[in-house]
Amino acid sequence: MTTPASWDGGDKRLALIFVGCNSSQNQKSKPTSPKRERSSKLMADQMQWANALSTRHSLEAAVTDVVERAVSSLTAPADLGLVFISSAFTSEYSRLLPLLAEKLSVPVLIGCSGGGVIGTTVNGEIQELEAEPAISLTLAHLPGVKVQVFHVVAEELPDLDSSPDAWVDLIGVPTSPTPQFILLSSSFASGINDLLQGLDFAYPGSVIVGGQASGGGIGGRVALFCNDTEGGECQQSLYREGTIGIALTGNIVLETIVAQGCRPIGKPLQVTKADRNIILELDEKVPLVVLRDLIASLSEHERTLAQHSLFVGVAMDEFKLALQQGDFLIRGILGVDPTAGAIAIGDRVRPGQRLQFHLRDAQASAEDLELLLQSYQHQRDSEPSAVAALIFACLGRGEGLYGKPNFDSELFRRYVSDIPVGGFFCGGEIGPVGGRTFLHAYTSAFGICRQNQL
Repeated sequence: MTTPASWDGGDKRLALIFVGCNSSQNQKSKPTSPKRERSSKLMADQMQWANALSTRHSLEAAVTDVVERAVSSLTAPADLGLVFISSAFTSEYSRLLPLLAEKLSVPVLIGCSGGGVIGTTVNGEIQELEAEPAISLTLAHLPGVKVQVFHVVAEELPDLDSSPDAWVDLIGVPTSPTPQFILLSSSFASGINDLLQGLDFAYPGSVIVGGQASGGGIGGRVALFCNDTEGGECQQSLYREGTIGIALTGNIVLETIVAQGCRPIGKPLQVTKADRNIILELDEKVPLVVLRDLIASLSEHERTLAQHSLFVGVAMDEFKLALQQGDFLIRGILGVDPTAGAIAIGDRVRPGQRLQFHLRDAQASAEDLELLLQSYQHQRDSEPSAVAALIFACLGRGEGLYGKPNFDSELFRRYVSDIPVGGFFCGGEIGPVGGRTFLHAYTSAFGICRQNQL
């Protein structure tokens, strides 16, 4: 039996553009009163975030729109920018960073292409735009926070049995104070799974969230964008492969919600025999027989759903007795061997692990996200409030799953309100489950930012 090889949708060309960073922001300010100066200084000492979304069909107009609105929402200079551009602008990716440089001065800016983008409208509403030209720009003023940017490709990654120092040397970010990471990756061929394992190993306690760039349809070209001002020189880079990341250290907390959108069916089962990603025995029985018996016990609706939306959940806590929704890492079923009755899934398994079959539909996705949001709200009542959020949503969610737009973002806003939100629709989502970081599918991963102290 064979299983699919790693997908490689990346274009391995790399374009480097070196330009001066001119800014329309560097204008003389009007005199202000002492009271307004004190107020501005107070605001400058606090973390500030802003997001702007534009649906202008002209790239120049869209860039002007998002920069003017995002900059006007801040009372202090931006230290970080994140930009997401829809695949409707594929032919103009190379023009994005130069156009931004004409309007915006920011030390570090990263971004990528997406099959759709997510942002905050003029009216303060969150919109998920999946099939039209759009740009989402997030800017952040981050006092007391150090921002470091890096780009790595698969060929540079250390072996997985290398020491933590090898990963630290590659990334160039110290382990203390503990960094928080936001990653944007090009494709499965970027080595993202190995990178996530390496970062978890080298930076214990770090939070990692992000997504894979996506294009228009299968095989669509993707782009990663990076602007890094170092030594007074502005280097702008358009990458077609690898992973761009930022490490945030200091007075910032990055929290995550990873909604995998599935509900368990049947009962937990123990893997009693396995080879890599192939399950050979479940509870000492033939896996395919176990699965057929389970499907036969389902309702007619569930049996229909199982034909195209059946998944496997691998339990993340080996010692938890009563497993519930959310205790599993959801993985796809890659194939079956009718002769041996074996099942191949999208991750390695080993004897002794517990798993449970899952179904995915709009109702399960909605219930899963709401359960996680309720838990987040309950746990964060006494801490500094969230100031911004990033959404990394799967292309398989959105209107295609729910039958209406903006579902995940509107549900999120019910529990975490009045903050700027930006993001994009990904080819794969990055976020932690059970204390380890994974690349997911059909998931919405949220990165929620707040200050460490008031």
